[in-house]
Parts: sequence; C-alpha cells; structure tokens
Amino acid sequence: MPRIYLSPSTQEYNLYYGGGNEEYYMNLVADAMIPFLQANAISYTRNTPGMTAASSIQQSKEGHYDFYLSLHSNASPEGQEGTRQGAEVYYARGSRSGHLAAELIAAQLREIYPNPELVRTLPSTRLGEVVKTIPPAVLVEFAYHDNPEDAQWIRENIKPMAEATARGLVEYFGLPWSTPIEPHRIGIVRTERGNLNLRQRPSVTAPILARLPRGSEVILYGQWEDWYTVNAGGILGYVRSDYILPGDYLANG
Repeated sequence: MPRIYLSPSTQEYNLYYGGGNEEYYMNLVADAMIPFLQANAISYTRNTPGMTAASSIQQSKEGHYDFYLSLHSNASPEGQEGTRQGAEVYYARGSRSGHLAAELIAAQLREIYPNPELVRTLPSTRLGEVVKTIPPAVLVEFAYHDNPEDAQWIRENIKPMAEATARGLVEYFGLPWSTPIEPHRIGIVRTERGNLNLRQRPSVTAPILARLPRGSEVILYGQWEDWYTVNAGGILGYVRSDYILPGDYLANG
C-alpha cells in the first residue's frame, strides 16, 4: 500500500494576520488529513513540531516512502506584506512524478479556493523538501498567511484543504476515493467458512496482503462501493463489505 512522509510546517515564527502561526495551522491541516489517508489505505509517518525541514528530510531518508508531502502557508516578500494571494504547489524541476502530483493537488485546490486562477504549480530547484527528498515530493503553500483574506480562508477551510490535498494524492496513487467512516468502527469477519482476503486494491484480482480468519476483528476506516478500507493488525487494505459485520464505534475514532 502507498506510504507517505507527512511534513506539516514547523515554522512557528511565521505569524498569521489576526493571530496564530504557520506551524499551528498546518498541523491542523495534517490532523484533518489523517482520516482521509486512512480511509484510502495510505499509511504515513509524520514529523513533529520540534523538528525542522532538514531533520524531517533526514527522517524520511531513514524509511521507505512512496511520496513526501510538505504542508505550508506563504508570505509576501518584504515590502509587499499582505498584498499577495493564492496557492502555490511546488515540485522538483525535472520530476515527472512530482509534477503530476502537484497538478492533481492544485486541481483539487482550485475547487475550493475563492480565486481558482490564483492556484499555480511551480517547479523548484531550491526548496529542500522537494529537491532533497528520495521519493517524489510536493510542497503545498495553501495561501498567504499575511494577507487578511487568505489568512481567514485558511482558518475557515482546514478540513476542505485537507480533503482536497488527500484527493489529489489518492488520484496520484491510482486509487478510487473511499469515504471515511467517522468515527471508526470495529468490523467482524463473517465468512461462512475459510478466511477473508485482505487485498491491496478494491478488486477480487488484486494481490492478497493477508488472510483474515472468521470472527477476527478489523477497524473500518472507509468505504468504496462494496469494499471497506480496514486496518487488520496494522496492515491497511481492502475487504469485501458483504463479509464484514459492522460493530461498535471506537470512542477515540
């Protein structure tokens, strides 16, 4: 299954117009992304606020990831404070995969940003979080936090921003969009006999990741047509919904 490194900004010194800072709001976006990632069988490792961009890049190099996603907000150049607006999605110049992911995420952001013509994709040769990573990478600058309208848009659209970014990633990985089940539920395998196949994709021809015995429990993360996205003992995958009996909701989601 796809595995990403998730790197929300650690720049608490970048202050928002009207209060708050970049680190705080980008971590809210990362928080809001988690149910969408889980629902679509995308596993993740996430940096922490005490880290830096450099240490996040280094940590990502210590594991195997299919993608590196950095979440930021922007600021106008000195002397132009508050004058710029829009979203910018950066990728490493020459990275075809990074460019594709950037275009897919930008297309989703255009659906929610008030001025879609101001949502751009841009190549970079200097941003460490797209040029120094091992897997393809994208750095999203959702809007300009020193602009009153953009700063307020970010505050009011945390979940839509998270969903738009996740939708772009899901399309990049070639997966169908699964709707999150919130809060998560316990599911019980109810095959008549034998095991239930946990698959890599929602298809009876997809590779089998594990075989789940009758009566075993899984966590239901999402649903697409006749398939559930589940966590089965730490393995994310898809199972046919008609072989699962939904049970109790998890109190902590």
